[in-house]
Amino acid sequence: MKILEYLQSYRGKPLRFMEVCGTHTAEINRNGIPALLPPSIELVSGPGCPVCVTVSAYIDRLIELGMDPENCIVTFGDMLRVPGSSISLSEARSRGCSVRMVYSPMDALKLAKADPGHVYIFAAVGFETTTPVYALLVQEALEQGIGNLRLLTSLKVMPPVIDWICAHNSDSAQSGEACESQRIHGFLAPGHVSVITGSRAFEPLARKYGLPFVVAGFEGEEILAAIAALVKLQGQGRVLNMYPSAVTEEGNRTAQERVERIFEPCDAAWRGIGVIAGSGRKLRKEYEAFDAGSASLLEDEGGNPACCCARVLMGRIRPRECPLFGKACTPQTPQGACMVSTEGSCFSCWQSEGL
Repeated sequence: MKILEYLQSYRGKPLRFMEVCGTHTAEINRNGIPALLPPSIELVSGPGCPVCVTVSAYIDRLIELGMDPENCIVTFGDMLRVPGSSISLSEARSRGCSVRMVYSPMDALKLAKADPGHVYIFAAVGFETTTPVYALLVQEALEQGIGNLRLLTSLKVMPPVIDWICAHNSDSAQSGEACESQRIHGFLAPGHVSVITGSRAFEPLARKYGLPFVVAGFEGEEILAAIAALVKLQGQGRVLNMYPSAVTEEGNRTAQERVERIFEPCDAAWRGIGVIAGSGRKLRKEYEAFDAGSASLLEDEGGNPACCCARVLMGRIRPRECPLFGKACTPQTPQGACMVSTEGSCFSCWQSEGL
């Protein structure tokens, strides 16, 4: 393969590229791509897994709501084992917390309609990819007159957190903590998110920081081609769309308009990173009756203090460098969210290395 030969023959300065999509992280490890690259090209995972960046206060709030006998929490399966400040939803369920696992947000609508005596609270977690579905959920509830459905939102958008990473991508910004070996030289832009936002969403960041962004598909060959493009684009602040079969420059305007109608920008807390201005989405005032108390969830405390999820999410260390990895922290006993989700970097690392 010419692309692989090109990458393996690279002898330039050391380069570090960050992928900010959980599916990319999983596919990179599943295809063994890090082992195919020369030592001078390194891949690191960023905050691209929505479960991984959800703060412990959000889990605590879900548990609090679920312990009320009038409520029932509705969620996807991977949220069940995310650690809160002390326990997970799964552990809380064994203590009487009412939780139902579903495969689609629309299942929450069916549950609420069939049981008007309880309030069904959906754990609405995600990025730009899933937010349009939650907007549709609210719209359907209104049209069907279902008044016992609520959302606890932890909805985030990608450009602000990438901006935060880039702003902390220099020695001075990190107060001497980082060195050149930790610098990010380009981004593998998120494919699924880009379907909604369009590749244009990353152009301001590319220009601002003089870094290349390449939108990639999810096959091993597509990812390798995107990495090769990042190498060739060094020093150029531009965006290259290498996933044209699904991604356009302007994105999905219908989905964007649906989200803008139901949600508005807000500050959001990212697990281990803190609050980033304008990086979240909340229900607009006219739809706040559907909110289950999301606005106050801006803290991230508790959990195992030795967990290094935050540093893993920022690309500062690899999963294996966390002292808990493979010891106290395994997929069976996760100490941090990065080991819970199948798209989490720690889980992907564990699975790819056959531990």
